[in-house]
Amino acid sequence: MKILHTADIHLREYDDDRWKTLQKLIQIGKKEDVEIFVISGDLFDRGIDAEVLKIKIRDLFSNNGFKILFIPGNHDKNSYKTGIYFGDDVVILNEISKSFKYKDVEIWGMPFEPIKGETILNRLHSLAKSLDPKKKNILLYHGELLDAFFSRKDLGDEGEERYMPVKLSYFKDLKIDYVLAGHFHSRFDFWRLQSGGYFVYPGSPISITRRETGRRKVNLFEVGKPPQEYPLDSPYYEEVVIKLDPIKDKNPVENVKTRLSNLPPEAMVLLTVKGFINGEVIMMSEKELKMEIDRITGNKCIEKRYEFSDIRRILEDDLFKKFMEKLQETDLNEEKKREMRDLAIEAMMETMQ
Repeated sequence: MKILHTADIHLREYDDDRWKTLQKLIQIGKKEDVEIFVISGDLFDRGIDAEVLKIKIRDLFSNNGFKILFIPGNHDKNSYKTGIYFGDDVVILNEISKSFKYKDVEIWGMPFEPIKGETILNRLHSLAKSLDPKKKNILLYHGELLDAFFSRKDLGDEGEERYMPVKLSYFKDLKIDYVLAGHFHSRFDFWRLQSGGYFVYPGSPISITRRETGRRKVNLFEVGKPPQEYPLDSPYYEEVVIKLDPIKDKNPVENVKTRLSNLPPEAMVLLTVKGFINGEVIMMSEKELKMEIDRITGNKCIEKRYEFSDIRRILEDDLFKKFMEKLQETDLNEEKKREMRDLAIEAMMETMQ
């Protein structure tokens, strides 16, 4: 039995990239013959978005051949209170005491609430007597895992507030096989529970902020087996940093062009070009190189930063040449030699200002 698990789509408008990503997820569910599709919170960006999109979403969430389960997240916690009809395949788990039973699986939902500590523990342990040890028990959860080593930026634009934080130890006395979670945007990741189960964040299936770099994924797994990442072709931000070498890079424009040509069309590139150039060798000034990179990148990059410097004067300086001779005589590896060379260049740039 296969389950498709995602979270944090943050729908706002019909037929935009986020909507199209949701459509792709429905198609993946059909292609992979899943029986349950789980959205662990923040399907909508705001409560009003559910009202605006409900008519369109009904067609998308009906007659798919699998059930679609939601829980409210911190962004869309008010989207499900009025009994909105979202489609024939939809099951909304609004209360932790009410489960969804399917074959030998029982799925529970822990909808987002602004609670912490002991209150969360009480909510979780209210499940203890209801969990059937003969079934695979799955908990949908939306919030922050304190055991995970991530920064605030991994949670999108949520600021410094803690959102329903839990620890893996909170689940140690519960017969839970999977915690299918949402709220952690950056990447697919999972942890083992002391009971032998899994706590899984799939990451957002489309980059919501520029902090979410790298190809997007979902969790597509067979019940009884470990979580499994499934790469998507949805839009995502890709941070590309190119460090130019004044000795090796005879054609920095071609270097940039090659790096960008290897990226898929859905990558929204955040380009940084840094390092040093020898303007005499490449026959370009800093401004001319910047203009040429602008020309070849066109609209492939949504952001460009230029942090390179022309150091032709330093490369011809006798003191620098003597330093390079001594450096080449050392037993340092090439990476360390380059690091030492760049430090010398930066020091000389300071003295020449």
